[in-house]
Amino acid sequence: MTRRSLFTMIPAASALLALRSKGAPIPQPALTSAGFGISLQCWSFKEFTLFEAIEMAAAAGMGGVELFPGQRLGGDHGDLKFGPDLPDDKLQTVIDHLKANNLVAYNFGVTWISNKEEEARKVFEMGRKLGLYGITTEIIDAIDTLEKLAAEYDIKVCFHNHPKKPMYKMWDPDFVFDSVKDRHPNIGICADVGHWATSGLDPLEVVKKIAPRILSFHMKDRASIEKWSHDRPFGTGAIDNIAILDEVRKHGFAGNVSIEYEHNWKTNLPEVAQCAGYLRAYSKMRG
Repeated sequence: MTRRSLFTMIPAASALLALRSKGAPIPQPALTSAGFGISLQCWSFKEFTLFEAIEMAAAAGMGGVELFPGQRLGGDHGDLKFGPDLPDDKLQTVIDHLKANNLVAYNFGVTWISNKEEEARKVFEMGRKLGLYGITTEIIDAIDTLEKLAAEYDIKVCFHNHPKKPMYKMWDPDFVFDSVKDRHPNIGICADVGHWATSGLDPLEVVKKIAPRILSFHMKDRASIEKWSHDRPFGTGAIDNIAILDEVRKHGFAGNVSIEYEHNWKTNLPEVAQCAGYLRAYSKMRG
C-alpha cells in the first residue's frame, strides 16, 4: 500500500462535514482498530475558541483533542483561558462539551511545567479530571519531578520538539531519547515529524532510532524535508507517515496521533478532515 493509494481512500472532507451538518452520527472511537487514537491538536484552530475547536474537531471526524494552554473558552465564558488554573466548574463545562461532541481529551500541551512538585501537581490534577492519556512539554529540566508524577497519576509525559535553533536542545532526537530511555515507561517522546523535517532531519530515519520511546505524535506532512514548507494534507508531501506508523506499531505504540495543521489558519477544516481520513484509512488497512 503506497501513500498515494491510501490517500485515494480518504472520504471527502465535504462529505464528512455534510454528514455532521445533517446530524448523522460519525463513528469516533477513542482508539482505532490499529490501536492508536486520532486527535486534533487544538492549536490547528487557534484562531477560534476552544468550544469552537471542539465542534470543528468533531466535524472533521476526530476521536479526541489535544488541548493547549491559553486558548479562549468562548461560549458563555468569553475570554476565559484554558489551563490548570481553570476553576472546576469551568473545567466541567469543557468536559461536558467534549462529551456532547463524542470526543475525549487525549493530551494537554505543549505546556510549561514547574520543576517544583507542588506546582507541577496542578497540571496532573487537571489531567486526572480530564482523563488525559498524556501531557506534552519541553521542560526536560523538570524530568525528575515529572517522572514521579507520571508514575503516580499514570499519565504519560511526552517531550516535544520544535525546530533547530541556537541554544535549544530539544530539536535533537538523540538528546531527547538519551534523556528518557532509562526512565519510567510513562516518560517518553511526542514526535513532531514536521519540526524534524524543518530541522533537516528525515522523520522516518529518526523514528527508526527512537520508536520504543515515542508515546504520541504531532503529525504533519510537508512538501520537502530539505527545506521549510507549509503543512499540507497527509499523503501529499514528502513525509512517509505510513512507514512511520508502521515502525512505531512494531514497538507496541498505542498512544494518540495529534493532527497539527499550521497553515490556512482560518479555513483549514477541510484539510484537517482529509488528514483524519488518511489516518482512518490507514487503520482500516493495517488494523
